[in-house]
Amino acid sequence: QVQLAESGGGSVQAGGSLRLSCAASGRTFTIYRMGWFRQAPAKERELIATIFWSGGGRVYAESVQGRFTIGRDNAENTVYLQMNRLKPEDTAVYYCVLQIPGTRDYDYWGQGTQVTVSS
Repeated sequence: QVQLAESGGGSVQAGGSLRLSCAASGRTFTIYRMGWFRQAPAKERELIATIFWSGGGRVYAESVQGRFTIGRDNAENTVYLQMNRLKPEDTAVYYCVLQIPGTRDYDYWGQGTQVTVSS
């Protein structure tokens, strides 16, 4: 089993920045890929960024391309999401996810952290 613990959410004004972190614990040697989803009220869940644990392969949703950066610290089993130039439409609950090798979907989810951007 793998446990994911997110941190770094909060409230910020439009144009500001936040950094989310997600620490993986447990069977972390089985990490294949990690990423971030978000879900705003009355909206579909959106996959916004992913990164392969072996290196490279960063993918971003068009809605965050150029503003958000996903990175990882393999030694600390941590993935982070640097969010710059935040907009009110970025307001959502952000979830860290982890995929293990050999599966087609994300197997583990964090509890979610709220990000609120005011205009």
